[in-house]
Amino acid sequence: MLKVSGVAPPVAGFLTAAALLTACSNENSYVPPPPPKVDVALPLKQTVTPYLFLSGNTAAVNTVPLVARVSGFLQSIDYKDGDEVKAGTRLFLIEPQPYELALEQAKAGQASADASSKQSGAEYKRQQDLLTQKVISQSSADQAAAAAQVDVAKQQQAAVDIKQAELNLSYTEVKAPFDGIVTAREVSLGELVGAGSATTLATIVQLAPIYVNFNVSEQDVLRVRAAMAKRGMTAQDLKKVSVEVGLQSETGYPHKGNMDYAAPEVTSSTGTLAARAVFANENRQLLPGYFVRIRVPLGEDPDMLLVPDRAIGTDQGGRYVLVAGKDDMVEQRPVEIGQLVGQLRVIASGIKEDDRVLVSGLLTAVPGQKIEPQTKTLEAAAADGGAQ
Repeated sequence: MLKVSGVAPPVAGFLTAAALLTACSNENSYVPPPPPKVDVALPLKQTVTPYLFLSGNTAAVNTVPLVARVSGFLQSIDYKDGDEVKAGTRLFLIEPQPYELALEQAKAGQASADASSKQSGAEYKRQQDLLTQKVISQSSADQAAAAAQVDVAKQQQAAVDIKQAELNLSYTEVKAPFDGIVTAREVSLGELVGAGSATTLATIVQLAPIYVNFNVSEQDVLRVRAAMAKRGMTAQDLKKVSVEVGLQSETGYPHKGNMDYAAPEVTSSTGTLAARAVFANENRQLLPGYFVRIRVPLGEDPDMLLVPDRAIGTDQGGRYVLVAGKDDMVEQRPVEIGQLVGQLRVIASGIKEDDRVLVSGLLTAVPGQKIEPQTKTLEAAAADGGAQ
């Protein structure tokens, strides 16, 4: 027992030291962290309407200066500045009395010409009878015929004078040539207008319908023509192509119209084609001169693949998405993107419908490393989500 107790202390120290070394060894060993949890989702497959996005300006279908076509003092102004008027509404009246007198004078001239023509016609008939009886010479009969023809010509001239006088009298009333808004007057009551040259009294602007003018690049012209051909449309069906417009203060494209005109050639200096759409504008929300956003639907593309726009990255090689590949290893796939549909982006090429695309936690995912996928389901995008 004494021997054992004599040996025990060294053995105990050894065991204690060994235990301490073992503990230190366990604390310094590397334990890799678990793979990061990352949300993944299959691309959403749905029908998408591709759009051509443009910008343009509104313009009035008709803008006409109202001018005085006859001279005279302005007798009345029959509208208030900025009034909306119907076609045929009288807006200005130039003193009509001189032109009424001119019309009466022309009518009197016609009555005189009618009387002279009647008398010379009767005289011509008598001269013809006398000539038949050989009572007068041929020259006398010819003089009577000439006089009758002169009086007929005077009748015709009198009729023309009446028409001219009636026309001049009608010009004393300046009327709206179409429905529209009349601008502030440029003349004052009692002012002499139309003396020497035409005087602009005001301007009338048609607001409904209204044009939207824009230019289309050569590449987009080819896209539109290809879309029309795909839908079986010809150049004669141009006015069936719908156009949607939104103002800078509006969300989306609430105004609906149709193509109205496309230039027959592309301008070589700009590489663009001038085009125009027409809108009913019944509520007068569009005014000439507005800058507007335009989109032109190009039909429908079925079975398009969409992913959240936030899932798309960019590097020197272009756009890409991260995909959970075999054994949940992260892969980087270059992609070609299309338009934005709501919060989703069309992927034209680069992924398949069974690829698990990383949709969140992208900062923790590194290509070539493993992740723990958390499967999510994407919600369908709105059918009218092609905003830009």
